Amino acid sequence: MNIITAWFHRNFANPQVVLLAILLIAGFGVLTFAADTLAPLIASIVVAYLLDGMITLLERRGVPRGLAVGVVFTVFLACLLGIFLILLPLLLVQVAQLVQQLPAILARTQDLILGLPERYPDLFEDQQIREFLASLRNDLINMGQRILSASVSWLPALVNVVVYLILMPMLVFFFLKDKALILGWVLRFLPPERPLAEQVWREVDAEIGGYVRGKIYELLIVSVVTYLAFAPLGLQFAPLLAITTGLSTFIPYIGVALAAIPVAVIAYAQWGTGPDFLWVMGAYAVIQLIDGNVLAPLLLAEVVNLHPTAVIVALLVFGGIWGFWGIFFAIPLATLVHAVLNAWPRVR
Repeated sequence: MNIITAWFHRNFANPQVVLLAILLIAGFGVLTFAADTLAPLIASIVVAYLLDGMITLLERRGVPRGLAVGVVFTVFLACLLGIFLILLPLLLVQVAQLVQQLPAILARTQDLILGLPERYPDLFEDQQIREFLASLRNDLINMGQRILSASVSWLPALVNVVVYLILMPMLVFFFLKDKALILGWVLRFLPPERPLAEQVWREVDAEIGGYVRGKIYELLIVSVVTYLAFAPLGLQFAPLLAITTGLSTFIPYIGVALAAIPVAVIAYAQWGTGPDFLWVMGAYAVIQLIDGNVLAPLLLAEVVNLHPTAVIVALLVFGGIWGFWGIFFAIPLATLVHAVLNAWPRVR
């Protein structure tokens, strides 16, 4: 008992630590239990936070905040309309075409897998391959049944998406326009002396803000370059694969391998293992090498200072808690934990 008491006194003797712990527990509780209900609000806060960086940059150059908010919000609306009126229909057409060709792609992939025992008899057995294909076929059938059963509930989800598209821009605009007023109202509920929480916020703001903005630039650049590489080679579904490759940059380490699978499968189904397949995979490898060794360090230099082991642990922990979104936001969440541990005072 004395050991526990001494540990508690060493870590929680400071009232600022108690305040920080309460804020962290409250934030974790909201994300865990009310994330679905508050999804439009949380998404609007994230978008407003990202756009506020551009507004701050314009203010530093002498632009009044009202004008800066108007310019940035107009650009945001234009990009949003472009995504839903141009990019999204294009991707939906690509997905529909991919679904139509999926049986042929699966058949050719099956032929490739069945030929593995002949090419590599020491590594693969015929019975083992057939059991694997039977299991994969059953999984695909079950997945199709789940998608079909879930399609009944798509209409309410579609209504929610329409509501979100109306509410989110309005929330983002008011968060940007009345930033000082909203922050003042929130801070009224916190103690006036909160240096520890402010220290953590300054570190998190400096690192996460730069990380997310840098990742968005990286996503756009990688997506455009991938499309410009795949389209001249004649690869089918080039826009869809380009967006997938760009999104994979948000998932450290494993994103490169995950995005390579659909590229390889579609290229093999289209050309087999001929020269065109090798050109596509070579182009993908070059893009990933340039992104990992040149583009990402250039955009994210000194933004996030985390050891690779910490990143892998964050992927496992937050992925286990929040699934895909936990993996997607693993580095920002790990940065928050790192900032808290750095700022946490201890009594000797």
